[in-house]
Amino acid sequence: MNKNFIGLDSNNLGKVVEGLNKYLADLNILYVKLHNLHWNVEGSGFFQLHAKFEELYDNINEAFDEVAERILTLGGRPAASVKEYVKLASIEELDSKGISGDDSIEIIRKDFYYMLEQSRNILALAEEVKDQGTVDLMANFIGNYEKTLWMINAYKA
Repeated sequence: MNKNFIGLDSNNLGKVVEGLNKYLADLNILYVKLHNLHWNVEGSGFFQLHAKFEELYDNINEAFDEVAERILTLGGRPAASVKEYVKLASIEELDSKGISGDDSIEIIRKDFYYMLEQSRNILALAEEVKDQGTVDLMANFIGNYEKTLWMINAYKA
């Protein structure tokens, strides 16, 4: 067994680090997408959504720093270029154009459900290798995504 400096078996962490890097890429694309929506939302609900998108991208900004630092803690190297993010991410970019409040809500609903599922998948991988730090990180993200999705669904109701 090859233990790293935090006492985990380095040989078992590959899938966790890989998952976290993909997650990091998705966070970065989502961060840019939320800025796009913040700047380009139009029509009914503009003031509410403009402010909400800013709150969401501020939260994402904090999250991707936490994920990158967790990757480093596990002995990996975080993806750190736009080229890598576009290659690794599953979240799709959004064209720079005006968008209605309803359409913007549907876009973030889809992306936040995706991020929730990714968080759950990484948590499961981390549990398998007894990586409690990543489990805790993902559990926190899961709670945040669930709360945000509840608010998004309440807004649309």
